[in-house]
Amino acid sequence: MLKIVKTSIAIAATSILVTGTAQANINDALQNICTIVKTDDKGQLRKKMKKVQSDYRLKLKDYYAGVSCGGNSLIRTAMLNDAVETGTLLVKKMPKSDLTSPENDGKTLQAWIAEKGLDASPISAVIKDRI
Repeated sequence: MLKIVKTSIAIAATSILVTGTAQANINDALQNICTIVKTDDKGQLRKKMKKVQSDYRLKLKDYYAGVSCGGNSLIRTAMLNDAVETGTLLVKKMPKSDLTSPENDGKTLQAWIAEKGLDASPISAVIKDRI
């Protein structure tokens, strides 16, 4: 009985350590994604997304909400920096339901776009077509 308890504790401790290490590695992998979006480097963004998907089996929708670029989401960052290529790619890769759901500040993308006066942005047009 004591052996089972010791084994269970060892397994639990190991799983906690592995989970913490995996989270740190994902953060390292996504470290410069904001810079990639701001500089409108579609090729690098595509590579980054492909690497995260192959290494960690995560799609954009899985980590999109957890990435913040100066308090803004990736699509919002692309719009504020006129990064049309990366913004368009992000919109096309996101599920339609996630594009219409509220972000961390409680506003949907469409409400935020209207509030900031970015209706003329090409990314806004892509979002409207997608929804």
